[in-house]
This record gives sequence, structure tokens and C-alpha cells, in this order.
Amino acid sequence: MAQAILIVISGAISLSVGVLLGNYIASRRQKLAKRTAEEIIAEAKREADGIKREVLARAEEEARAIREKEERRLKRREAELAATEEKLLQREERLRRRERQLESAEDLLRQQENEVKRLIERGRELLAREEELLARISGMNREEAKEYLLKLVEADAEKFFAQRIAAAEQRYRSEAERMAKEILATAVQRYAAEYAEESTVTTVPLPSEDFKGRIIGREGRNIRTFEALTGVDVLVDDTPDVVVLSSFNPLRREIARLALEKLIEDGRIHPARIEEKVRRAKERVEEIIREHGERAAFEMGLDLPHELVMLLGRLHFRTSYGQNQLQHSIEVSYLARLIAEELGLDANLAKRAGLLHDIGKALDQEVEGSHALIGADLARRYGEKEIIVNAIAAHHEEVEPASVLAAIVQAADTLSAARPGARRETYERYIQRLRELEELCRTYPEVAEAYALQAGREVRIVVRPERTTDEMASKLAYDIARQIEEQLQYPGEIKVTVIRQVQYTEIAR
Repeated sequence: MAQAILIVISGAISLSVGVLLGNYIASRRQKLAKRTAEEIIAEAKREADGIKREVLARAEEEARAIREKEERRLKRREAELAATEEKLLQREERLRRRERQLESAEDLLRQQENEVKRLIERGRELLAREEELLARISGMNREEAKEYLLKLVEADAEKFFAQRIAAAEQRYRSEAERMAKEILATAVQRYAAEYAEESTVTTVPLPSEDFKGRIIGREGRNIRTFEALTGVDVLVDDTPDVVVLSSFNPLRREIARLALEKLIEDGRIHPARIEEKVRRAKERVEEIIREHGERAAFEMGLDLPHELVMLLGRLHFRTSYGQNQLQHSIEVSYLARLIAEELGLDANLAKRAGLLHDIGKALDQEVEGSHALIGADLARRYGEKEIIVNAIAAHHEEVEPASVLAAIVQAADTLSAARPGARRETYERYIQRLRELEELCRTYPEVAEAYALQAGREVRIVVRPERTTDEMASKLAYDIARQIEEQLQYPGEIKVTVIRQVQYTEIAR
């Protein structure tokens, strides 16, 4: 028992000693931690003071730099303001001087205005006296004198404008002729075509003279049947081994030629055989028409409707003043393309319009109206563009040209038709054209005589010198040229030359 009590007492003492020892150690650690914390706080304060002093020093340096910069800017601004103020003071001084000058000028103008008023009044008095004196001397009143002066001014103005017109016309004509000659020369140099002259008769050779009797037939029935079916005249004359087919229609002559050649080759000539051969000849001519139309379209590189191809092929059997119309259309197409290329325009449209420009001639004997308008209707019917339709309709100036393309087709058509050797003209038509040209010139009262020269390419006009002046003669040439353009149809161009000559004759005795 006592031993247990001792164990308990010793455990209690050990526990008390452990507690006291733990408290002592904890107290020592707390004091050590407090002292360490105080040292850390003191060190932090020292570092904070250093940082604070460094920041304050840097801030003061930056503030000093900013203050110096602002002071420099303010000084510069003050200098600029001082300079601006100086300029304003100088401008104000100039304005004051200008104001004084204007005041002086105003005073001078006021004095001059008064002087001008005085002179005007004086001039009016002098004019009134002069008018009175002129009226007394000339015997004319104010209205008569005014009318006389107006006539003088009108004559002077007419002279002035005649000179201006002559100069402008010469300048623009020279430039236009130069450009036109350059373009047309280029186009003609790049294209050349051969023409086979057409006529109104076709000769068919015969193997022997016996065939003339067969062609005529018993009581002329064969020749009558042949002429009725073909629409041509068969001339069986004294020319050996030849029969002549006569017709103004080349298409009919071609059908008759083919039919007659086949009849001669067959040898059996009677009405039934004639009818068969004529029918086959018409079929063959239709094939020829198609071939010529397709060849022309292929040559120009164009895709045309079948109907237009057939109409184009029919032009092979049409002529105008001996010129083959299909060949003429191809040439116009080439020339229109070349001119369009020179001008930088659409060459495809130009050659299409040029090829189709005379398409109406394939039907103009069957339909009423001019071939240009007929051709325009055909082109519109088969879906051609309106610009091509207008070019076809306007190539003889029956409608107003709506584009440069129409003018190009006109120029190409004229160039193809009017060049030497392309066409021939009947004697009666030639004389009529020269007579119309001379009569148009004689309609002017100033014209004494007019002469058409060089196959109508030039007209020389002799004026009455007592009725005209040199300037009026220039204006007369201009007026006559414009009237020729409006009233006459002619190929190419006509040169108008006005001659004014004064001669004085005296006899010495």
C-alpha cells in the first residue's frame, strides 16, 4: 500500500516537473519568437524607410524634369504668341495703310466719276449736234440712219462670218480628209478583189448548127415552151454554133443556161423534156445559191441563219451597174471590218453589217420598198441586233444613222461602189446626173454659169462679180456643197469650186 502511494506521489511529482518544464520551454520560445519578430519589424521599418527615401528622391527628380519641360514648352509658346502678335500688328498696320489707300482711291474715283458724268453730258450734247448736222447734211432722219447703219453692220458681220466659215471649213476639212484618207488607204491596201463584169446576155455553145432547129422545134413550140418556163428570150441568129439567152434577171438566165446545156447534152428536145430539165435546173440553182451563201458566210467567219444564207447566195445573181452584188457585199464587209479595226471598234459587228447591208436586193423585185428598208426588216425578222438593223437601213441615208457602225457601213459601201472600175453607168443616167448637178448650182442668183467636170466629180461655178465679194464666194461654195449633199445621190465626193473674176476693158484710140 505504501509502495503504491509512493508510486502515485512520484508520478505526480514527475508530472508536475514535466508541466513546469514545458511551461518554461514555451515561455522561452515565446520570448525568443517575440524578440525575432521585433528584429524583423525593425529590419522591415529600416528597409521601408530606405525605399521611401528612394521613391521620394525619384519622384522629386521626375517632378523636377516635368517642371523643366513644361517651363521650356511655356517659353516656346510664349515666343510663338509673341511672333503671332507681331505678325498681327504688322497686318493691322498694312490694313490701315490699305484703308488709307482705298480712301484715296475712292476720292479719286469719285472725282473721275464726276468728270465722266460731265464728259457724258458733253458727249450727248455733241452727239445731238452731230445727229442734227448729219441729218441736215444727209437728208435722213434718225430711223433711216439707224436702218442704214444696221445694213452696214449686217454686211460687215456677213463678211466676218464668211471668213470664219471659210477658215473653219478649211481647217476641219483638211484634218478630216487627212484622217479619212489614212483610214481608207489603210483599208484599201489591206484588201483587193477581182470583179467579173456581168451583162444581160448569156451565150450557149452548140455542137452543131442542127441544134438550132431542134431548139426552135416544130412551129416554134420548143422555143416558146422554153421561154415561158424560164422567163428569158432565146435569140437564134446567124452566129454560128451559138444561142444567146437574154434577160435582165441573172437568176433566170442561169436557170435557162443550165437547162439548155442539159437539153443539148441529152439531145432530146421536146416540151416534156424541157419542163423536166428546167425543173432540175431550178433545183441546181437553189443548191448553187446555198453554196455561194455558205461560202460567203464562211469566208467572213460569220454564223448566219439558213434563210439569210439563202438570201445572201441569191445576191450572186444580182448586179448593180455591172458589179456583182455578192462580191460587193463581201468587199464592203472586209472594208467595214478594216475601218472598224482602225477606229478601235467592234470588227465583228462591222463585218456582219457590211455583209448584210444589201440583203434587201435579194427581194426588192418581189417586195415594194427600197432595198435598204427591206433588208433592215429582214435582218430584224431573223434576230439581228438593232445596231446592225439601223446600219442596213441607213446605208443610203433613208433613216438617220444611230451609231458609228452605220457611218462605217456607208463609207465602206461608197468606197466599194465608187472606186474606178467597180461599176459602170449608162450614158443616159450619166448625162442626167451631170445636168442635175449644173441646174442645182444655177438656182443661186449669184451664179452666172456652172460646169460639171471629171464625170461629175467636180463642179466649177462662175459667179457674177458685181453681186458677190470674195468672202461671199467662199460662203456660196459652202452652201452649194451642203445642198448637193442633201438633194443629190452620187458616188464618192464632188468638189465645188467657185470662181469670181473681175475684168475691166477699155479701148485706146
